[in-house]
Amino acid sequence: MSRYAMAKPYTLPESLAELDGPTTGTLTLPRSIDWGPHYTYDLGDHADLVLMYERVIREAPTPEDLRAYLHGPTLWRLWPHLFLPVEARTAWLARFPALGSAAAAA
Repeated sequence: MSRYAMAKPYTLPESLAELDGPTTGTLTLPRSIDWGPHYTYDLGDHADLVLMYERVIREAPTPEDLRAYLHGPTLWRLWPHLFLPVEARTAWLARFPALGSAAAAA
């Protein structure tokens, strides 16, 4: 694991219910979250959706970004499939232990 991932503070929402991001269409994340090549995510494509959620969870600088781009029920469904740094996953599970049961049910 990189030193960056180990030292990086991860932004968390207060609750999963506040995550009211889009569930359909396409979107392009701001450079503050997705600083690689400009990419438009198709939310109807499972691979794009998973990649977008991984990037937002890893890189969102504010809770407002999480609310704008993540959707609580979709996060719950995708959680077992997300490839995240151990530190990010640990932080989210510490705040939302029920996400662990989503992984167990998958």
